[in-house]
Amino acid sequence: MFDFLTFDFLTSDFMIFVAIGFFAQIIDGALGMAFGVLTTTSLLAFGVPPAVASAMTHVTECFTTAASGASHLYHRNVDWRLVKRLAPAGMIGGAIGAYLLSSIDGKAIEPFVSVYLMLVGCYILYKAFRPAFRRDIHDRIVPYVGGAGGVLDAMGGGGWGPIVTSSLLGRGHEPKKVIGSTNLTEFAVTTVISATFIATLGWSELSSALGLILGGVLAAPFGALIVKRLPTKPLMVAVSLIIIGTAAVRII
Repeated sequence: MFDFLTFDFLTSDFMIFVAIGFFAQIIDGALGMAFGVLTTTSLLAFGVPPAVASAMTHVTECFTTAASGASHLYHRNVDWRLVKRLAPAGMIGGAIGAYLLSSIDGKAIEPFVSVYLMLVGCYILYKAFRPAFRRDIHDRIVPYVGGAGGVLDAMGGGGWGPIVTSSLLGRGHEPKKVIGSTNLTEFAVTTVISATFIATLGWSELSSALGLILGGVLAAPFGALIVKRLPTKPLMVAVSLIIIGTAAVRII
């Protein structure tokens, strides 16, 4: 385990962060989720404090979600009515979650964050085997889903995609519009979360996010290619097991 506070750029530690960002973005591009939870569990495994790990992840996602959101806008995959319902609640929830996490002792919250990440991993595993079905659409639940997704995403360093996207798909919204709208909304939510973390933690503790950003940006163009070539179910199973295993190590 390296000393996070003495981190230097262009070292093996920096390259580890580049690799984490690259791998997480490849998976996220193929599944439409899991960048946050994969990145956060990896950073926790390397000894980064929970608040800093979540902050680094969200600063990185400002760049990756901007690119993703722009792409979905270009391909007309965005339902603006859905965005208007999701964004305000998600931004408020994200700011609250980020403030609470940055105000709590890292050692005290770490087991809870790890348990949450394990639950998200189990949920992704469940979604891998869950048969597709549709329900009646209940738009009234959208702001509540967005608010809960924002809080949990900030507190756990990830989970917006698994929580919000899966919930809306399960309720019968059009898949293409859900994925595009939640990706675009995630940029706004992530920006608010990042700003809250920077205001409470300062930028100096987050400078090593540059490695994650570099890896994520380099990987972004390959997501569409991978989703065409690899079957989704085995990929989701692999990702869920990685998340569960990495988080479990932090508890043990």
